[in-house]
Amino acid sequence: MSEVRYISGVRLNTTKSLRELADTVSEEYICINIGCHSLELGEHAVERFVSVAEDTEADMLYSDHWEIVADAEGRPVRRKHPLIVCQKGALRNDFDFGDLLFFRAPSFCKAVEAMDDEYEFAALYDLRLRMDKIVHINEYLYTKVETDNRKSGEKQFDYVDPRNRAVQIEMEKVCTAHLKRIGGYLPPVFKDPDPSDFGQCVFPVTATVVIPVFNRIRTVRDAVLSALGQECEFPFNVIVVDNHSSDGTTDLLSELAKQDGRLIHLIPERTDLGIGGCWNHAVHHAQCGEYAVQLDSDDVYSGPETLQKIVRAFREQRCAMVVGTYEITDFQMNTIPPGIIDHREWTEDNGRNNALRINGLGAPRAFWTPLLRTLNLPNTSYGEDYAIGLRISRDYRIGRIYDVLYCCRRWEGNSDAALDIDKINANNLYKDRIRTWELEARIRKQK
Repeated sequence: MSEVRYISGVRLNTTKSLRELADTVSEEYICINIGCHSLELGEHAVERFVSVAEDTEADMLYSDHWEIVADAEGRPVRRKHPLIVCQKGALRNDFDFGDLLFFRAPSFCKAVEAMDDEYEFAALYDLRLRMDKIVHINEYLYTKVETDNRKSGEKQFDYVDPRNRAVQIEMEKVCTAHLKRIGGYLPPVFKDPDPSDFGQCVFPVTATVVIPVFNRIRTVRDAVLSALGQECEFPFNVIVVDNHSSDGTTDLLSELAKQDGRLIHLIPERTDLGIGGCWNHAVHHAQCGEYAVQLDSDDVYSGPETLQKIVRAFREQRCAMVVGTYEITDFQMNTIPPGIIDHREWTEDNGRNNALRINGLGAPRAFWTPLLRTLNLPNTSYGEDYAIGLRISRDYRIGRIYDVLYCCRRWEGNSDAALDIDKINANNLYKDRIRTWELEARIRKQK
């Protein structure tokens, strides 16, 4: 068998540590445990890595694995941890490769030699972006002990934690350099929204709050009243797209619509709509305003001035989409960790490039309706907002508001509160595909 060096217990997040390792490599392959704990390799696991590496000529490989977790009674349980394919658009720095990375040594050393920045946190991320061919082995080749037992809804905001700001700055720098190398970087040159590009546009109101809903009898009244309670210098309305609720939500909305003519209660004829499809249904409705503003049926605006601030941002920042700031709260409106999510990593110069690295753009989101009617959201219930945000940012400026405009109320009914590994993988795979498609389009645009 080809010579393989197994390395464990070494942190490789700094450029210095990677260089030190590269200087000592004489074997053909390097197998690195990047986790904090020892791993149990499966029978003939190393031979399997070598075999696939030689068959595919891969520069880097990773595999599915087993993990030991505690059950409800605290007893250790072995379960599968499948991973997903690393495609061209898998640019997020938190991509899950597992704890065991397998490299072809010449490729490893060549990539390290090409690094021209001194990183304290992002060196391993830079390394994997420089790998020409990465192969996922969908076989369970080792076992690890899982120590992060938080639910998915608790993990998803790690990247916006202010304590991780220095890490994120480095990660953005690495991603931007990668985009420049492959021709996917976009300079800060934007189109201004021009109504003449979209024919004659006449709108009944200036702004519309769009609320898609399915079976949210517990929360939707608060959302609707929050939207109707906005205080604006312009006319607005609220379109609720009721996706065939069966828990009493429909009757509640019908009663609310009778009490206030600004509330438009729509029930689509179609029964195959996701959240994105519901948004399209609202945006193409004749009563939709010039600006379409998001409010989820679980949540509420932070105050009566939210809509006014969003429309002002559209006009002052000459943008086709606006993203605000939100706060995570419980149902009593008490702030809960991680608190305020403001996405201050966004800059006009590099925000749309860094958007390919992070997993979301923030909330509330608002759109210029003429453009949105042309592009449409994907008819999905996950990632549809991220997809349209990336697409808009390819050509147009995205405006930002850093005041808290929105309260994201966390409860056990949230769709992302506690996802299993298969659902997490499906969500991540879809967003990576969105990034892949957008990256390919940007590379063509630059050519």
